[in-house]
Amino acid sequence: MSGVQRVVVSGARPTGRQHLGNYHGALKNWVRLQSEHRCFFFVADWHALTTDYASPGAVLDNTIEMVLDWLAVGLDPARCTIFQQSAVKEHAELFLLLGMLTPVPWLERTPSYKEQRDQLHDRDLSTYGFLGYPVLQAADILMYKAWAVPVGIDQAPHIELTREIARRFNGLYRALFPEPETLLTESPKIVGVDGRKMSKSYNNAVYLTDPPEDVDRKLSRMITDPRRARRTDPGEPNDCPAYTSLHRLYCTPEELRYVEQGCRTAGIGCLECKKIMIKHVLDELAPVRERRARLRPADARDALEAGGAQARLVAAETMAEVREAMGIG
Repeated sequence: MSGVQRVVVSGARPTGRQHLGNYHGALKNWVRLQSEHRCFFFVADWHALTTDYASPGAVLDNTIEMVLDWLAVGLDPARCTIFQQSAVKEHAELFLLLGMLTPVPWLERTPSYKEQRDQLHDRDLSTYGFLGYPVLQAADILMYKAWAVPVGIDQAPHIELTREIARRFNGLYRALFPEPETLLTESPKIVGVDGRKMSKSYNNAVYLTDPPEDVDRKLSRMITDPRRARRTDPGEPNDCPAYTSLHRLYCTPEELRYVEQGCRTAGIGCLECKKIMIKHVLDELAPVRERRARLRPADARDALEAGGAQARLVAAETMAEVREAMGIG
């Protein structure tokens, strides 16, 4: 591999505007990786249909909004390939072919398959697409012969399944696909203003494009240690969602010592404590918001069009090799 730039692939479902959880969980890392590797970052619009097939109307608008946020945080189409999954039809072809050799029990044992079927009671997930989406994910990754895939710990089993599919293909036909490494993202758990995981669906998110007054208002009412029902009640910072999630991420060691002491002695109130953290959040989001204000939907469409053309070139080469290896060229 000496002298060869290693390939990194990652994607995200089009959920629209991006929030602090998206930023610290993926985007900040992607911006760093684009300077170190050849990166393919894609909008996983087909993946969105595996659970939201009955209501796909928002996918297109969400795609544009999400890509605009990607550009605003610093993803550069000159240094990485940004594209829409459905714009590269070869992904569907490779998904079909890999599906021919992937045993059903491999899919049924995937943790997220069981978890989402147990949790998402408002929709019918007894579909082939939902069962098979890890194969589509494998196609997304293997198409570009990725060296590594940056993911959170919850997605690690999917990358292992991709490795198994690559091994099976290579053993049946010829050694074509590298087995991608799991590049675990060291991201803190970002909770929303209600203490649960930050999520658009929970209506508890702080968005990258929120005006400063909205960021201040949302974080000012973020829940804290329930012991502090009154200003004079002492608390425990380690039991405070605001402290364990955002203070530890944003505040200086001196500030952390100050708020820890003030909380445990009731020397400061929760709002005063949160204002220290809020200032840092506002400072980090200011340049993102400024760049976002200059961007227009056409900028997202241009990035996707250019990236799609680059991705299709690579995908066409890969699929020619796949067809030859399988004897169906």
